[in-house]
Amino acid sequence: MKLGISMYSYVAAVKDGRLDLPGFIREAKRIGADGVELLDFFYNDADSERVIAKETLEETGLPCGVFSIANNFAQIEAADRDAELKKIEFGIGEACYFGTDVVRVFAGDVSEGITFDDARSWIIEGLTKGANLAHERGVKLALENHGRLAGKGEQIRGLIDAVRQNCGHDALGANPDTGNFILACQESHEAIKQVADYAYMVHFKDFAPAPARSTDKQVEDYSYMLDSEDSAPAPDDWEGGYRDLEDNRFYGTVVGEGMVDLAQCLQALKDAGFTGWVNLEWEGAGDPFVDVPKSLEYERNFLSALA
Repeated sequence: MKLGISMYSYVAAVKDGRLDLPGFIREAKRIGADGVELLDFFYNDADSERVIAKETLEETGLPCGVFSIANNFAQIEAADRDAELKKIEFGIGEACYFGTDVVRVFAGDVSEGITFDDARSWIIEGLTKGANLAHERGVKLALENHGRLAGKGEQIRGLIDAVRQNCGHDALGANPDTGNFILACQESHEAIKQVADYAYMVHFKDFAPAPARSTDKQVEDYSYMLDSEDSAPAPDDWEGGYRDLEDNRFYGTVVGEGMVDLAQCLQALKDAGFTGWVNLEWEGAGDPFVDVPKSLEYERNFLSALA
């Protein structure tokens, strides 16, 4: 397995101006990552920034192991779903440009009046079209367990099975995300066992139960919130975070200091023969320049012990 870092681990530093795209790549090199995961989320001007990113990758010798896009096929209007397919097509093009063969994709998420049963056919149709586009260019799509429509292991596996049956090929696989399984009320290692044989990449993150707090400020489902313009507040007084399906609250933490059983997750992946990218996606409330290296070192130690 190869140990990479998602640029989303540094979203707070990007938002407050401490880091840009080439700076992230150089930081990943500095702390010893094997490669990076880039995202459409961080493009302001794709035409110029992709060139700068590629030059910086060549400078550092790091590969882009995964390119990630954020799509949502849970859309009532066909035109809106077509627009989401364009995002996948864009991601495939970026993957080819950077020389990677994996694109992280989503299924879709809830909105008013839309359930999983309502959206399932739209999601399967969109992912089928996306998988066929990827297959034509020798690229794999990795479906992340994310949100309330496709957050559980059995949901991800069912969608992949349906798409593969439609396509007749395996261009769509899984991106098991350890933290997101917790938000779907599943033990991460048990959920990973359900999809490990379909995995084309993996996200490692960790969550801990949110501490008691005096306010009842609304917490946005599955969305990291920064309430300070300077830096993310410490967990003790943090009012942002995540809710799981049972309305329990969590905050991101250093990998190894939360609820995820990293050893069992890695063992399940090894047992399934997974040899791809394990990308750190830290979503904590501290300083990424401190907590990302700590998380990476924790993961590296476990991977070394597993070898």
